[in-house]
Amino acid sequence: MRRLVTIPCAGETIAATLDPAEGDTALLIVSGGNELRIGAHRGMTLLAAAVAAAGFPVLRYDRRGIGDSTGTNGGFLSAAPDLMCATAWLRAATCAKRIVAFGNCDAATALALFHATAGIDRLLLANPWVVEPTNDLPPPAAIRATYAQRLRSPAEWKRLLTGRVNFGRLTRGLVTLATDRRTPTGLTNRVAEGLASGIPTDILLATDDHTARAFLATWHLRHLSDLRARIPVHHHASASHSFARPADRDWLRAQVLAALSRD
Repeated sequence: MRRLVTIPCAGETIAATLDPAEGDTALLIVSGGNELRIGAHRGMTLLAAAVAAAGFPVLRYDRRGIGDSTGTNGGFLSAAPDLMCATAWLRAATCAKRIVAFGNCDAATALALFHATAGIDRLLLANPWVVEPTNDLPPPAAIRATYAQRLRSPAEWKRLLTGRVNFGRLTRGLVTLATDRRTPTGLTNRVAEGLASGIPTDILLATDDHTARAFLATWHLRHLSDLRARIPVHHHASASHSFARPADRDWLRAQVLAALSRD
């Protein structure tokens, strides 16, 4: 039966939910952004129930300062203690021999950065966040893909010709593309350094999601060739960042169960 639990962390209390099961491989779900452990559209709750039904215990938690957890929300770059405490608690409470961690967006980034100190055994990273924004526009890779799609659409040409386009935003988007040199950001390099530890990893991308497109643009940089050779990337044709549609949820669940079953 699903249990609500609390986990001490750096003088604060993390609120968490455990879906118990008998397996000795456990899943740790890390929430992205300021999202609660329930997930967008209850996605992480539904995923946890399905994974536990397949025999794998699952823990989800709210980072400090989020949801039912106490403390101050310092963002994903300050989430190492939360990850360490949640992993240690899960291992002790379930006697798990292996822990697979799943995160979407900046939760995936946090896992890439901090997994070693937490003692996680395998990573499943969905739409990792590697963007360091400088304005209110999407990343250049997302702008590029969006413009290419719109140029193929008669409806978009009609909008342009009838003046129903935000020309200020269009101009800023074109300037962003013109100045984009596709160089790695500091966050990209930190993620690469984290994954260079050799931990078994799978990357999941929703092909039409802006964050996934931005990640893929950096993933193909020359200096990441060693990581590309070792880490598989699984693509799913969807624009849903949180894998919200039924077909998206089914695909994500299958990917998670496959990762849990690998050695």
